[in-house]
Amino acid sequence: MAEEVTTKMRSLEAFDYNGKTVILRVDINSPIDPHTQRIVNENRLNMSLPTIQYLLENKAKLVILAHQGDTLDYHNLIPLQEHAEKLSDKLGREVKYIDDACGPAAQEAVKALQPGEAVLLGNLRYLTEEVSSFEKEVKLAAKDMLNTYLIRSLAPLANFYVNDAFAAAHRNAPSMVAFQEVLPTAAGRLLMTEVSALTKVMKSPDRPAVFVLGGLKISDAFGMMKQVLENGAADKILTCGITGHIMLMAKGYDIGAKNEKFIKDRSLDEFIKDAKDYLDHYGKKIVYPLDLAFEKDGQRQELGIGDLPTDELCMDIGQKTIELFKHELAKAGTIFVNGPAGVYENPVFAAGTQEIWQSIAEAKGYSVVGGGDTVSAAQRFIDTANINYVCTAGGAMVRFLSGVKMPLVSAMERSFSKQY
Repeated sequence: MAEEVTTKMRSLEAFDYNGKTVILRVDINSPIDPHTQRIVNENRLNMSLPTIQYLLENKAKLVILAHQGDTLDYHNLIPLQEHAEKLSDKLGREVKYIDDACGPAAQEAVKALQPGEAVLLGNLRYLTEEVSSFEKEVKLAAKDMLNTYLIRSLAPLANFYVNDAFAAAHRNAPSMVAFQEVLPTAAGRLLMTEVSALTKVMKSPDRPAVFVLGGLKISDAFGMMKQVLENGAADKILTCGITGHIMLMAKGYDIGAKNEKFIKDRSLDEFIKDAKDYLDHYGKKIVYPLDLAFEKDGQRQELGIGDLPTDELCMDIGQKTIELFKHELAKAGTIFVNGPAGVYENPVFAAGTQEIWQSIAEAKGYSVVGGGDTVSAAQRFIDTANINYVCTAGGAMVRFLSGVKMPLVSAMERSFSKQY
């Protein structure tokens, strides 16, 4: 089990919600089929249920706020009607929906709520002040957000604010950080659990603590790697995917023109300097691939790193590396995974990711996984019930493990210090 949260946040049980209006911010932003515009993965909806259930059972008048999509992924920017329908089905009671985030219609719906009733308001990302571009350009502090449309429209109607949206914890948006300035605030079940699981990985892991860092988004991996190496949270870091390629280049291996071009075209070669530094200072803790896999004449081929370079793109680790990683995972007391070992969507390159996941599912250590592509890979190859904790977050999780103080955590801590 994860340890008790050390971050100062009030628990859900801190207040009496009977007959009170509660604003609940959740993160039910879900993958959407681009053709049907229907939800294709309900994990975040499922994870939000315990807090919603608790508040309704305690007779709150529940106002649920959520977002779907953004300016950066406009194809996912759709109304929340289906989200409300699915929540209703899962809860066995109606969650009303109104396609208005905080305007007059939304305000009337809030005022009309009875104890034990819930309404999901419209997609927050239809508000300019809630989109990522506004956050980046305007850069408001939480206290300066009190005059935003959302806060001045809804805060006067509520008695309490509950946040259960760790997956958006890195967002400095009014719905995430400003209600805490004016309303008694508590953390939902999911927020507490997410922070607890990641705090255990960072501060009190069972030893040895083994991190598996792969995938293509290596800025995430390198930020996290620096933190867990410096603070001693990681005993071993198993590198694969592009992170593994960067480590090999830092060690002086020529991985081949196609592989180097792939890295340089994405400006990922800038991480080679950091990789050299990590290897110089923490070399015994960093495990890089022993062999790589590529496709030739329609067949999977593998090449030891001593036999590099190759003219082909390497899109998986080889069997020697797989066996080495499995050996380390079997011994681990704590396992954290972010990023697949290879291009697992292609059956030719699925072996590394598949065998690592199967090894993690069978391992005795406390396992935590997170990040959208990581979770998708896990769901493809194993029953994720065999993972101790599957984090709903991607960017927020990486920032937390990188030691970055996130806007939501700061807002919750400020609220904790207030007397109500």
